[in-house]
Amino acid sequence: MTTAFDPIDLGGKRLANRLVMAPMTRSRAHGPGAEPTELMATYYAQRAGAGLIVTEGIQPSLLGQGYPDTPGLHTAGQVRAWRTVTDAVHRAGGAIYAQLMHTGRIGHPSLLPDGLVPVGPSAVTAKGQVFTHEGPKEFVAPKELTEAEIRQTIADFADAARNAVAAGFDGVELHGANGYLIHQFLAPNTNHRTDAWGGGTEGRIRFAVEVTEAVTEAIGSDRVGLRISPGNQYNDISEDHPDEVYLALLERLAGLDLAYLHLMEGPHRDLTPRLRKVWPGTFVLNPFTYPDVTGPDALGLIEDGSADMIAYGSLFLANPDLPRRLASGGPFNTADKATFYGGDHRGYTDYPTLSA
Repeated sequence: MTTAFDPIDLGGKRLANRLVMAPMTRSRAHGPGAEPTELMATYYAQRAGAGLIVTEGIQPSLLGQGYPDTPGLHTAGQVRAWRTVTDAVHRAGGAIYAQLMHTGRIGHPSLLPDGLVPVGPSAVTAKGQVFTHEGPKEFVAPKELTEAEIRQTIADFADAARNAVAAGFDGVELHGANGYLIHQFLAPNTNHRTDAWGGGTEGRIRFAVEVTEAVTEAIGSDRVGLRISPGNQYNDISEDHPDEVYLALLERLAGLDLAYLHLMEGPHRDLTPRLRKVWPGTFVLNPFTYPDVTGPDALGLIEDGSADMIAYGSLFLANPDLPRRLASGGPFNTADKATFYGGDHRGYTDYPTLSA
């Protein structure tokens, strides 16, 4: 029987176990350069016992930033700074993928250089607020991307992937979940386009497909993962019937031989085994456990074949040595969910490295 503590081959790289540290926004790239800091190198190296670390969301371009102090991968300085992080993780025996996240309409002009505004597939304003350096602000109407701007955004993802490899990352994960730009193209309430990038299923999946194809061409499919979250309502997304779109998306991507698919499971849990069945490669599952955090019970999802790898989020924050604790049955620190979901800009500080 396969267990979470067995090694696995991922894109030609042998991982020590099947536990994934899920991507979690930390907002620690302080300063105008949006560059990683030494604190971030320490933070990730502490958690190198994971079979795979997926970083916090990293913007592939200036326009892709939607939160304060999130890091980028579009300048030479950012590439150099990320190298200190990847070197630290590799010295500790870990593997690390960069999550490329363009936030699209989720953001605010105050977070962008003068004159720029958030963008999206359509000019549909998200309900709610975003945190900025001046406090919470209402979302604004995004600028609808033109055909040329869509092409440039796809190229930005590919360039950022090349930068990730230059920075020493083992691969990249494309963030197609949680209501950010790729998800905005997939969802009917955020994509009102009537051209080839919208309308029916083929149009709505086109951006996700072309971004993935461009990135695989840039760095090789064995270094590319994709994260999706069908039916997830985060960031004002509405997908009442996600089956058709996501099954079509996976069928289009199945032939690319990606490193993995990362499913952030939502309320449509009946869709999970169907996606698992049609996906030919490694299947990473971040199981739906709300309002609780993912705990030791999730290890059984590997043993029963529901997934090849299991992603843990907030439990990794509270327990940097989480694989060891899972193997021994605990004890586990409890993450402070109120501060975790807000990110560091609401006062979160790290838990002790190896406290009981």
